[in-house]
Amino acid sequence: MSLNKETLKSFIRFEEDELTGSIVYAQLASIVKDDANKKILLQISVEEKAHYEILKKLTGTDVKPKRMRIAKYYWLARILGLTFAIKLLEADEKDAQALYYEHPEYPELTKLAKDEENHEHKLIDMINEERLEYMSSVVLGLNDALVEFTGALAGFTLALNNSHLIALTGSITGIAAALSMASSEYLSTKSEKEDKKHPVKAAVYTGIAYIITVAALVAPFVFIDNVLIALGLMLLMALFIIAIFNYYSAVARGESFQKRFIEMAVLSFSVAGVSFLIGYALKTFTGIEA
Repeated sequence: MSLNKETLKSFIRFEEDELTGSIVYAQLASIVKDDANKKILLQISVEEKAHYEILKKLTGTDVKPKRMRIAKYYWLARILGLTFAIKLLEADEKDAQALYYEHPEYPELTKLAKDEENHEHKLIDMINEERLEYMSSVVLGLNDALVEFTGALAGFTLALNNSHLIALTGSITGIAAALSMASSEYLSTKSEKEDKKHPVKAAVYTGIAYIITVAALVAPFVFIDNVLIALGLMLLMALFIIAIFNYYSAVARGESFQKRFIEMAVLSFSVAGVSFLIGYALKTFTGIEA
């Protein structure tokens, strides 16, 4: 049974993806230290290679792996974590699964689609990665910094009306708040007997997430003298951080990007708006000028 030109073209592309995926998983296995994770990745690599062989028989075409894609996922795993890179890679294969099911005349394709949908996903869920275990600590630091600090800087903007003074005051406040949040996370994690997280590591993840967020939000006030422009850029920076983090979280943990993004954005900007008005009110009623 021959394939039409369009389907053949798609199958050749998926054949390239399966071969590329096989090499990606093998490379990722070579860089992980955990033996259990290494075994899982090598098993998936073998399955991807088997899928490539099935497609090669159907297309009658030999293909080469996509070297740029291999490098892309290798460095994504290095920088953003193993789970993020793998789940992004698997998301790219959704189109292939749908097309395989459209051709029941090829039983081997139906089996291949089921392998992709079930077995490999179960294997991926078995991967244990430290940075995901501490994701809740990062979320705590990030959320708290975004909500509190967008509000604080918005309030300082009208109350102080001096960008460098706002940056200095914000930095001192931010560092103190980061240390406070890290301490709270340490005590909270230590009191949870069933929590597998190490209290010190949880505190470090929370503190670092908070300080990085503070530094990003304070930066516009350091480099820009006009406080209103700096405030606008700070809010854009907050929106950017919310978008980037929620995209990472959505991919790595399989959560809804849109829902979490809207929740965090609305909360942060609402607090900033209220704080801005409070700063204006205090400056008006007290008559204090910075």
